[in-house]
Amino acid sequence: MAKEKLTASQLDGVQYRRAKLWQIILVAFNAFNGMAMYFLIGLASYSASIGYGIATLVVGGLLTFTRIFDAITDPLLAFLYDRVNTPFGKVRPLMILGWVIQSAGVLCLFNFFSSKGHGIPVFLACYMLYVIGYTIVNMTAQTLPALMTNDPKQRPTVGVWQTALNYITPMALNIVVYTVLMPSFGGSFNQTFLNVVTWLCVGISFIGVVLVCIGISAYDKPENFKGIGKRERLKFKDMWNVLSKNKPLQSYIISASSDKIAQQAASASIVSTMLNGILIGDIGLGTTLSAIGMFPSIIFAILGARYAGKHGNKESIVAWTRYSILANIAMIVFFIITRFTVGTTAISGSIAFKMIFVLLTFAVNGFSMGVTTANTGFMADLIDYELDRSGKYIPAVVSGTYSLIDKIVSSFSAAIATACVALIGYTATMPQPDDPATSGVFWMTLFLRFGLAILGFICTLLAMRSCKLDKAEMVNVQKRIAEKKEAAKQELAENA
Repeated sequence: MAKEKLTASQLDGVQYRRAKLWQIILVAFNAFNGMAMYFLIGLASYSASIGYGIATLVVGGLLTFTRIFDAITDPLLAFLYDRVNTPFGKVRPLMILGWVIQSAGVLCLFNFFSSKGHGIPVFLACYMLYVIGYTIVNMTAQTLPALMTNDPKQRPTVGVWQTALNYITPMALNIVVYTVLMPSFGGSFNQTFLNVVTWLCVGISFIGVVLVCIGISAYDKPENFKGIGKRERLKFKDMWNVLSKNKPLQSYIISASSDKIAQQAASASIVSTMLNGILIGDIGLGTTLSAIGMFPSIIFAILGARYAGKHGNKESIVAWTRYSILANIAMIVFFIITRFTVGTTAISGSIAFKMIFVLLTFAVNGFSMGVTTANTGFMADLIDYELDRSGKYIPAVVSGTYSLIDKIVSSFSAAIATACVALIGYTATMPQPDDPATSGVFWMTLFLRFGLAILGFICTLLAMRSCKLDKAEMVNVQKRIAEKKEAAKQELAENA
């Protein structure tokens, strides 16, 4: 007789909540919104220069300010999340409201007011409007995985789909924007090009929000937002309580924010221009090669989910982070060898060098994808841990508190990128694809694209050493939550 395969509930002794696969997939399409807006706002430095006449160093300072403003809005909007209860649910109205506000912000920023003679005040006002809308959408979206399922075997599946779409969306956008649209509008960054890209990204983000609302509809009900015991209004002290007493969250903040500052600096459009347009020598081909190397790395999302399901999200973060460090070091070595032998432009002209670049890109993005998949599940774990610790189901406070610190720290990514390129001569203009590949451009590109990532990953390893929220502890967390809820239900019945 074949041995019966036990479910996670049978193995752990916990009755887990599970979502249907189609619901998980639809909710993961939040990547259409998140990554389309992320891609578009990465062009903000070009919009500032072209549409508002703002110098490079000033742009870095302005983007840092808007990032800090973004951080401040997160905990404030946690109060909005706590108080919204409509006949249509909580998260769906918030997603739609946020989309409307962020879309108005980017259309004003890149289209309606750009190249109309306006300066810094208008640029900042439009950007801040976008930030408010994006924060509402993003903060709400971060709470969805914990709302849908608490099964440790299924949570990594949520991360797989989210991570895969988070990579596919910008990859497709990069190909369309830089190999189709840019050549059609003169081969460089200009106002007409920015107008078209803005409408494209707004349309993609709309599709994503609609699909998320459909996928989460079955869970967007009042009973799914209750804590343990008496219902209390959210207070500012709850945020401080979460930050000061939730030890695993503290470790996660250090880990994720250090990775984020490196990721955002590396993904800035000026860095992509220097890597693909200047070093490789063909921005369209370089973008395509990067995308080809990125696509197979979705395999790592699946492997990462299986690893996390078996070993837990914390251990998965640690394992994939170690591999990511090695992959980024290998990429740096490849570029150094190439530069001092045949020149980096050989990557665009040699099939062998193209293949090596694609394979290394595959490794860099693949291992990073493993980390991202585990991070998605770990945020859901942190929300449940807070419910167990304090008895309060306050997902927006947990995600908002994390985002507050994360964004303040990572707010310096734009300033780091622009300041670094200013150090090599770009003080009044931005890098363009046909600029010369000087030594300064070479070393600064490697530092921003791969060196910062290594520093961020080292911080992750150090932070996770003090985090105790492993797989075994998460099973205990779910058991304690179930026991407390049952006890609260019995107490309510006795007092009725």
